[in-house]
Amino acid sequence: MILRHVTVDCAEPYALATFWSDVTGWPVSDLDEPGDAEVLIEAPSPVPGILFIRVPEGKTAKNRIHFDWMPTERTRDDEVERIVALGATIYEDHRTADGRGWVTLLDPEGNEFCIERGEAERGT
Repeated sequence: MILRHVTVDCAEPYALATFWSDVTGWPVSDLDEPGDAEVLIEAPSPVPGILFIRVPEGKTAKNRIHFDWMPTERTRDDEVERIVALGATIYEDHRTADGRGWVTLLDPEGNEFCIERGEAERGT
């Protein structure tokens, strides 16, 4: 099998997809528009896309799974700053004095995700 999409339940699919499109640089599908119940951001192959689907209930608990992102063009700290400017909020800061660690953020609908150090910061 091939993982085709990761699906996120949400209240406003187009708005949340637009936020994640800005975060990732991946485009919102040309087939989707504001008001749609399902909106896809298209990842570069072979990475699965992220599909946002409208559901009637709001988020009530911690995510059972979440994204861990590793920057490729910026440092972890620069990436956190950029994503906060796009509308995310810092939820938990796990950065340590030695430069290790990660930051857990919340997207505009409260879904948790993490920003880790990039390869250059890891020395790999």
